[in-house]
Parts: sequence; C-alpha cells; structure tokens
Amino acid sequence: MNATGVALALFIGMLLPLQALINASLGRQSFGPLFASLSSFLVGTGVLLAWWLLTKPVFVPAALAKVPWWAWTGGVIGAVFVASATLLVPRLGAASLICLVVAGQLVGSVVLDHFGVLHARQPVDALRVVGLLMVVAGALLVVKPWQPAAGA
Repeated sequence: MNATGVALALFIGMLLPLQALINASLGRQSFGPLFASLSSFLVGTGVLLAWWLLTKPVFVPAALAKVPWWAWTGGVIGAVFVASATLLVPRLGAASLICLVVAGQLVGSVVLDHFGVLHARQPVDALRVVGLLMVVAGALLVVKPWQPAAGA
C-alpha cells in the first residue's frame, strides 16, 4: 500500500467533519443548510474547473455521448451527502456524524465489493466481516444511541 496515498486519505478524512461544521456554520449565518450546501458545491466546482483547466485537458465532446446515464449520478450522491451532513452535524455532532457515515460507507463498500458492482468482484470473507463489525461497534460507542440526546 502506498504510504502517500494512505496519508492523503487520512488527511481528507480529517477534513470531512470540518467541511460539515463549516457548511453548518454558513447555513446558520446565511439562508439555511441547503444554501450552504449549494455554496459549497459552487465553490468546489470553481476550484475543480480551475484545477482541470490547469492540467490542460484534451476535451472531445463526442466522448461524452458514450458515457452511460448512470455515470452522471455521482453528483446527486455528493449533493445528498453534503446537504445531509450540513443538516445533521448540528444535531449529531461531528464525531457521531462521521462515525455513522464511515460505518455506512464500509457496509456499502463490502456489499458492492462482494457483488462486483462497477469493478472486479471481491467476495466477503470472515476477516472483512469481523472488521466491519468492529467498525460498527466503534461507531456505536461514539454515537451512544442508548443514551438520551444532550439537552433532551
């Protein structure tokens, strides 16, 4: 495993709760969480456009005609994630939100890998199941759903 890739993934993971907190703050100070999510995507789109243009891309519009319809749905998933995180972080807290998101990502990833959805099949084995259960248990220990909500 590439150490630089692992470090970058960990760093990005550390930024996600900060992004949710920043967006929630923007939502409180402006026109609500959906506006904050939209603003996040507009700024992000500008950054990605500049980055893409700086790489001097070769753009062949005809290639887009070969892209299947479902390949465009990633943006919908991203929008739902950012808007939901913006709405939920004030209610759940950053740690609980991210723990639940990571647990959900792992469950979804194991299922997608097992069935080979959009990539080579990687069947579930006992170690993956144990790891999955450990992550879910860890998320439960952080979220503590058996305790009443703070201020309740």
